[in-house]
Amino acid sequence: MIESLSLLGAGGHPAHGTDFTAVDIRTTGLRPGRVVEVAAVRVHADGSIVGELTTLVDPGAGIPPGPALVHGITRAELDDAPSFGAVLGPLLDLCAGSVIVAHDLAFVTAFLDFEVKFLGVRMPVLPGVSTLAAARSVVRLPNYRLATVAHALGVPTRPGQSALSGARTVAQLVTGLFGRYGFTFAAPPVFPGLPRFAGGRLLPRAEALPVEPGWMAEALERISAGRSGDAYLDLLAEVVADQHLSYEEVAALAALATEAGLSEGRVRSTHELLVTALREIAERDGVVTAAEARELREVATALGVAGVDLRPSAGGKATRVLVLGTTVAADGMRSRVLAEGVQLAKKLTASVTHLVVDASVPATEPRLARAAELGAEVVDVRAAPVALGFEPPPAVLAAAPAGRVPKVLGGRVLMGVGLLLMFIVIVAMFSGAALAAGIFLAVLGVGALLGGWLIAEPAPR
Repeated sequence: MIESLSLLGAGGHPAHGTDFTAVDIRTTGLRPGRVVEVAAVRVHADGSIVGELTTLVDPGAGIPPGPALVHGITRAELDDAPSFGAVLGPLLDLCAGSVIVAHDLAFVTAFLDFEVKFLGVRMPVLPGVSTLAAARSVVRLPNYRLATVAHALGVPTRPGQSALSGARTVAQLVTGLFGRYGFTFAAPPVFPGLPRFAGGRLLPRAEALPVEPGWMAEALERISAGRSGDAYLDLLAEVVADQHLSYEEVAALAALATEAGLSEGRVRSTHELLVTALREIAERDGVVTAAEARELREVATALGVAGVDLRPSAGGKATRVLVLGTTVAADGMRSRVLAEGVQLAKKLTASVTHLVVDASVPATEPRLARAAELGAEVVDVRAAPVALGFEPPPAVLAAAPAGRVPKVLGGRVLMGVGLLLMFIVIVAMFSGAALAAGIFLAVLGVGALLGGWLIAEPAPR
């Protein structure tokens, strides 16, 4: 139903004038099956919103809604919801003439294909873009979950449980990626004519207020998941992000994993991988709070992972960085902070130790003065890698102008020769050598020292 388009940098077909429709879904499981919620947000290339659609979807009488602990949808809510057949018409009307975008495009496409085949209708191939794949090509991150990529690219709100929340985040990501990184299409998108279906009644669910992420949610953004990804690990991360994990929820997760064909050993190793990674993140900055130790023990116990004896450490303040800016340099620094395992803040609080700014941040930005009041160090994005300890300070010679490096080296060599001569004079004089020879060598040594110092002396500015 959706085919991923090849993207290029400069030189391809520009996205100017192209509309994107960001689509997100909530499903009954990890493998292609039924959709229980769908949302779509159509935007112009400049990010302005054209229209939105969101609705719960009834997968059929008696069919369980799937991981309610992840998407928050109950079977009772689906009883009054329209079927996918009643939703397809309005969804296609919103998507017509636009490029379909999803974070994990392959995952969304597989479920939509399943629903379309279940209806027995034929659909043309629609052009699509994956924000996950696009992000991988421009920023290096520990993992490419939607929340992680959104945080790294400065999207202000964290995606929540609902499909609409996810679609809005994807819409901001795709316009930011195309606008900031200059993506173009390898070939002009082809927009086929779409079949018309009668529209039905939609049933949006109430949008929950965004929850401020706790330590666990932030730590999950810094866990390395490799390039291949793991659907069960992603699902597990979504569940533990709120720091609460009951035995009932673990059992429900295990059932989903079994349904998706994962062995008991694979599930157990994924649990161990997650707990080990969380522990490494907690210990990496040298400061373990009582809350971090307690929450990690609770998650480890619920997941059946033994041997977690993480203990709080007294004193100290963990490095916590807030990066302001809308440039590629700011994105790169946010990504670097996450990749280094350092806490990346979303807003300025007393816990922030460094405020990094790029050229897009005006001098009148109120948070600059507020950071000084809170004792946070304000750093230019170019100096941040050294200030944060990610890179060593540049060597003196590396900082010197290229033309002066040979002179500096030559001057230091000459000074070394002078010191050697002075040492020889001292030894010779104590050994009873002739006074005239000693004076001659001493003069040469002093001359070498002075000459070398004059050559190596920094040029006046």
